[in-house]
Amino acid sequence: MRFLIIGGSDAGIAAGLRAHELDPSCEITLVLADAFPNYSICGLPFYLSGETPDWHSLAHRTEFPGINLLLNHTAVSIDAEAKTVQVRSADGIQKELGYDKLLIGTGARPVHPPIDGFDLPGVFPLHTMEDSFAVHRFLEEQQPKSAVIVGAGYIGLEMADALTHRGIHVTLASRTESILATVDPSIGQLVEAEMRKHGVEVCNRVDVSAIRSSREQLTVSGTSGFEATADLVLVAVGVRPNSELGVAAGIGTGTKGALQVNRFMETNLPDVYAAGDCVETWHRLLNRNSYMPLGTTAHKQGRIAAENALGYTREFAGSLGTQVVKLFDLVAARTGLRHDQAQNAGFDPLTAETAVWDHKAYYPGAHELHLRVTGDRKTGKLLGAQLLGHKQSEVSKRVDVYATALFHRMDVEELNDLDLSYTPPLSSPWDPIQMAAQAYSVRLAADGHQITEAIPRATVKSQTQSRPNL
Repeated sequence: MRFLIIGGSDAGIAAGLRAHELDPSCEITLVLADAFPNYSICGLPFYLSGETPDWHSLAHRTEFPGINLLLNHTAVSIDAEAKTVQVRSADGIQKELGYDKLLIGTGARPVHPPIDGFDLPGVFPLHTMEDSFAVHRFLEEQQPKSAVIVGAGYIGLEMADALTHRGIHVTLASRTESILATVDPSIGQLVEAEMRKHGVEVCNRVDVSAIRSSREQLTVSGTSGFEATADLVLVAVGVRPNSELGVAAGIGTGTKGALQVNRFMETNLPDVYAAGDCVETWHRLLNRNSYMPLGTTAHKQGRIAAENALGYTREFAGSLGTQVVKLFDLVAARTGLRHDQAQNAGFDPLTAETAVWDHKAYYPGAHELHLRVTGDRKTGKLLGAQLLGHKQSEVSKRVDVYATALFHRMDVEELNDLDLSYTPPLSSPWDPIQMAAQAYSVRLAADGHQITEAIPRATVKSQTQSRPNL
């Protein structure tokens, strides 16, 4: 069987490796537009900060058994009826590849906002390995002392941390009311305080409109009277799906122009699958497709697409949008729905926010952990959670507990039944996850809602009656 894969990032490589595991005789060809198969784009800020000095370390793997890699080749067109793909090499040579099954994993590309001066020297996007090399060269050769970062999402904030680590003064320009818009403003404001604490200048409610050269520097201007001069400008305002190849072949699109797939990762074209940042993603809580370009999701979708391409039957279970980011000494994490998202989706949300110690306060090194829990008033179901705490507070693993509870559609109250580990240096008899659930219950009761009915003792069958005598 000829399995042709277009795209060599998370979805494509995951699909190729899984196909080879299931059928070593499968003829797998992977077409890759650059020379960097399966490199961690998420690791670029740490390469540019100098914390990961060798970019080669960003490779998830360097061996791809059973996969024929066509590096520096771009897929030009797909003929679904003839089951062929036209590809072109970097030197312009074009050839035709046949397939029995095809996977499109073309990913996403950065949004280029309508900013005058976007193409000036010293202005960079950051999405690919080549982007990172260009920024790295500028950092090494020009030794900039100041930078403006346009965009306050994950990449923008991580780059603010990275450049500050290099001793560069950073000004952050954000369109939103508070930075890190994937969390509620109360958490975003705490993140903002951490950025300011480390010398980052944060400017909210700013739409950058122009960049101009000024005496060997760059002046960035925008709404709200914003103007800042710096040696370097990074633009990181999000991504959009690289869906044009699939669209030209006849694949339908949905949210934000992403390719439409079912939960088997099938497109509307026979024997053509799609996965990763170029496709819509099934949201497990909303029970509908949305656009959530995440590496974790892309890996899962690629693996599932390969299994189905090889004749197996497996559905994508859906995503919850679980994310985590380290910024200086803090870690912010989220999963499920924010309060406003839950409200817009037709739920009746209630959100409780609390702050507790991450472990027993009498043991040295305790840090405050902020938690927001959102549940549905009517059903008691957990809808989402957000956490912010010190980088030693196990924030990422604690959000994973919430993500697991969401995956299994647990009630908020059921979090108290979880048998979680405890030792004074690491937690408390009631883990912070459970203390946040209890704070939610108090809030719910104060809101006039019954939490749970206690089971009348008379209805509980005594287990001791059936025990044998010892």
